[in-house]
Parts: sequence; structure tokens; C-alpha cells
Amino acid sequence: MSSIDQSRAVGVRTYEVRTYGCQMNVHDSERLAGLLEDAGYVRAPEGSDGDADVVVFNTCAVRENADNRLYGNLGHLAPKKARRPGMQIAVGGCLAQKDRDTIVKKAPWVDVVFGTHNIGKLPVLLERARVQEEAQVEIAESLEAFPSTLPTRRESAYAAWVSISVGCNNTCTFCIVPALRGKEKDRRPGDILAEVEALVAEGVSEITLLGQNVNAYGSDIGDREAFSKLLRACGKIEGLERVRFTSPHPRDFTDDVIAAMAETPNVMPQLHMPLQSGSDTVLKAMRRSYRQERYLGIIEKVRAAIPHAAITTDIIVGFPGETEEDFEQTLHVVREARFAQAFTFQYSKRPGTPAAEMDDQIPKEVVQARYERLVALQEEISWEENKKQVGRTLELMVAEGEGRKDGATHRLSGRAPDNRLVHFTKPEQEVRPGDVVTVEVTYAAPHHLLAEGAVLGVRRTRAGDAWEKRNAAEAAKPAGVMLGLPKIGAPQPLPVATGSGCGCD
Repeated sequence: MSSIDQSRAVGVRTYEVRTYGCQMNVHDSERLAGLLEDAGYVRAPEGSDGDADVVVFNTCAVRENADNRLYGNLGHLAPKKARRPGMQIAVGGCLAQKDRDTIVKKAPWVDVVFGTHNIGKLPVLLERARVQEEAQVEIAESLEAFPSTLPTRRESAYAAWVSISVGCNNTCTFCIVPALRGKEKDRRPGDILAEVEALVAEGVSEITLLGQNVNAYGSDIGDREAFSKLLRACGKIEGLERVRFTSPHPRDFTDDVIAAMAETPNVMPQLHMPLQSGSDTVLKAMRRSYRQERYLGIIEKVRAAIPHAAITTDIIVGFPGETEEDFEQTLHVVREARFAQAFTFQYSKRPGTPAAEMDDQIPKEVVQARYERLVALQEEISWEENKKQVGRTLELMVAEGEGRKDGATHRLSGRAPDNRLVHFTKPEQEVRPGDVVTVEVTYAAPHHLLAEGAVLGVRRTRAGDAWEKRNAAEAAKPAGVMLGLPKIGAPQPLPVATGSGCGCD
């Protein structure tokens, strides 16, 4: 008997959450899992592939063919649901906010549709759909409760997302997020810091401050320096070793933020700064409020204040009207900025965005050729920048699930302060995710580093204790409610150059 069947035998309902899109969706899915567990559900084992009693799709509307992918997955589940009375399917997130009643019309076997503003209603809607035996579609037009006030099941014991704002006030022509997430709404600083302190008390040692436009924080509460003040306040929390944030916008990136990054020891020397295009003409058409000179000026200031900072970016290739000269300007910025990594995307029409209706849509073959040139240039730069790390001694926070070949190579993996991924030789001494090791970098590849020598030092941490305690508790649960180990560890960047992120920052 499978663990899911055992759960049913003892009256426990299992759930599975499938997440698509940006970090905000990942964070929302942690809340959805927390809500379901608070309501008595148990997470299905990894690889259950739709065999759970409740399957929740947390959707993204900014990816190409997002709707086709959703309906394909829903179609795959339809026969399973027909064979299993009581199984429920819920669809939430940005695509649900956008398409609303269309989802139930195209997939009438869906039980619940909910939006980005009312994720807290999921357990109630599932129960209502069960009792009334009809689909429940409930889309709120404005935020009902800030997500961080809801229960959560965090994927990592040692690293956590902390949402500081939701929504966005920008009007980029390629992005539909503001229409689906609403205007920016900021949390009170005291509430944010209280959540961080509570996480640290539980053993978390790394937090990532999260917002659709994270450094615009304060616009809703009337304090233009609120974000830099928040970074400095995080620096005073004892036991908090690493602070990161994503994603900022060049328009709002001010000198006080650079100073706070440089002067606050636990704010990591890492910056993700979306470029989107290096052409002033294209940036104007995108309705981005900065130009090439402003962007490169920010990079120069950050490098002057934080010499070892690793800077990453997002770039869209083939935006409507982009000429060869415009594209060359993007290549120029890439050469000047020397990004550690770039998440590159081929422009494709997103229904509901102004750019989708623009003239001069670029032919697919031209976009593909430019994309390949950009990726080749960035690969070369990433490798050159990583080679500069060889010989450096780094402190790594040991990660879980980031080294796909670690078992075969007898290595472990960790993140450097600048968030570079480093694979290192497994030491004789036990190390746990969340612990810190000191290594010397011996080899560089474009997307990772190796430390092939002996580990220079191991520091057991409260974060490692938290990981050990969490997994011991999971293992001690009776058969049928066994959740397995978390799939992911620390919040991490999206995959490189796949076009899988939303590119909407």
C-alpha cells in the first residue's frame, strides 16, 4: 500500500502544490501549503504525480503559452479525477486572476479557482466545493490579507523568503503583473522585522527580502529611504548571518541603498539588477524610466562601494521595434557591466500587455539569432568573472538539493556570500545544510565553482541544528503521513538562460 493510500485509510487527505513563475509565486506556494496543513491536509510524497487528494496549480501569466501548459496539465489529471471520487483540483495565481471563469469553462472538472489577492480562502473554497458539489470561483479585486499573515510551510529550515511588499506601480509595456497583483502595498517595517526575528529564533540564518519592485519599498508608506533603513535594521538582528533581496528596479535604486549594502555586514555582496535592454530607444518603448547611462552609473557606484559584488540581470531580446543597432547597445552594456550571470529571454507576446499590440514585431528567426549571440557573449563573461574567483578563500553556506551530481562526485554544494554556487569536497566531519564551511576555490566553470581540496574549516550552526531537527521530525511521523525531505533548500536564482522566468522586474 502506498503512503497516499495509507493516508486515506486513516482519513488523512493529501495535497500537492505545483508552482510556476517568479519568486513571489514560490513564496505564495509556501503559504498555500501552510494553509492546507493548518486545515489538516498532509503533503503528498515527491513524485506522486497527481495522486494527491488535492492538487493546486499556482500559475503564472507572463510566461509564453502559460495557458496551454495549464490546460495540458489539467487534461492529464481529468481521467484520474474521474476514477477517484473526492479528488479536488484548484487553480490559483496570476493566470487565475486573469482568466477567471474561462478556466472552469475549458476545464469543468476544476473545483476551485482563486486569485492572487485571496489565497487565504483556499481551504474554505475547497470545503465549499465539496459540500455544494460545484466549482467555486472567487477572485478578489484587492488584497484581502498580506500573505505573510497566513500560515506557512517553508521549504527550507535554514533560509527563508520574507515578503516586504506586494504589487507594483510600474507600467512596463511587456508586463501584466501590475494588472494582476495590483498597486504596490507595503508592510509595516515593524511587522517585517518581527517576522525576521521569529525566523531567526527558529534557526533560519539567511533571509531574502522579496517584492515585485523591492527597492521601491516605502512609496506606499511615504518614506523614500525606508528600504535602506530596513537593510540596516536587519543588520542589527543577532543570529541573522545573510540578507539578500530581489528584485530591485534601476529607477528606485538610490545611493542610500548602496551605502546600506556596503556598511551592513550581513547584507551580501550580491545584486540582481534587471536591465531588459541596453538601448535607450527600446527602454523608452518598454516604458522603463531609466536609460543606459543611468544604469551603468548604478553599476559603477555599486562596484566602487562593494568591489567583490556579483551583479546579475534580466535581458529581453527582440522587443518590438528592436533594430540591430538597438541590440548592439545591449551587447555594449553587457560588456561594460560584466554581469556574473544574466537571465536572458526571447520576447514573446503576452496577451493583455501593450507590447503585444505594437507594430514591428521581430521575426522569430531574428530573435533567435540575437538571443544566441547574447548568450554566447554572457557565457564568455561569466566564465572570465568566475575564473577571478580561483584561489579565493570563501565561506559557504551548505545547501540542500543544489548539486545534482553531488552523490556521484562525493561532493557537497554551497552558496558563497555573493551567491555563486560552489561544489566542494565532502569532508570527513559531518556537515548539514545551513552549516558553514571554509574552502579555497580551485576551478571555475561558467555557472559554478569547484573547491577540490580539503575543506579548511567547518562551523556547525543553529541553522544546521534546525535542519537536523526538522528532518528528524519528518522521519518520525507515522507511515502514511511521511512527507519526505524538502525538494529545495535556500531560495535560489531561476535557471540560467532558459527563458523560464517572468523577466518582469
